[in-house]
Amino acid sequence: MKSIGPKLVIATHNAGKLREISELLAPYGIECVGAEELDLPEPEETGITFVDNAELKARQAADLSGLPALADDSGLSVDALHGAPGIYSARWAEDEAGSRDFGRAMERVWQGIEDAGEDAGHDAHFVCALSLAWPDGAIETFEGKVFGALVWPPRGDRGFGYDPMFVAAGMDRTFGEIDPAEKHRISHRADAFAKLTAALA
Repeated sequence: MKSIGPKLVIATHNAGKLREISELLAPYGIECVGAEELDLPEPEETGITFVDNAELKARQAADLSGLPALADDSGLSVDALHGAPGIYSARWAEDEAGSRDFGRAMERVWQGIEDAGEDAGHDAHFVCALSLAWPDGAIETFEGKVFGALVWPPRGDRGFGYDPMFVAAGMDRTFGEIDPAEKHRISHRADAFAKLTAALA
């Protein structure tokens, strides 16, 4: 894989996601700068898969900044909702003004599960597609997943997004309750990053 260099643009305006990615890359001595800090616009996510949207965001950030750029597209896929909210996970949290409230989004997911009936179950998984793009057009993409189940009511305030309602397989605490370092070891983003860092090595 091509060299990243000392500075990498993280193509997100989500502070929680920027912090998590920066922490995962810290051991490699890579300085991460967020798209918002560089006044890069958020592209319209027109892809139909997580990979499509991650690549779209990474390419735009690399083109506009002249630096290598890493984009993440991730979301929650709920079996009872036939994979929804999926690539629309963030949009499920948006109101008419465009502000995001994941408390409302979690309520919407849980209501959908209840409407689907007991037989539908609570199984779900998080997906993360990571795309690393260079200004010359080169791109590499890695996908990770973590499987588990949803609980209600949400528990914990240590994660972000849908973390407080997701319990990974084999655990009894939600992603909103566990220590961030523990989440970094087992999350969908960690799975994708393991593949990315293997390529870096």
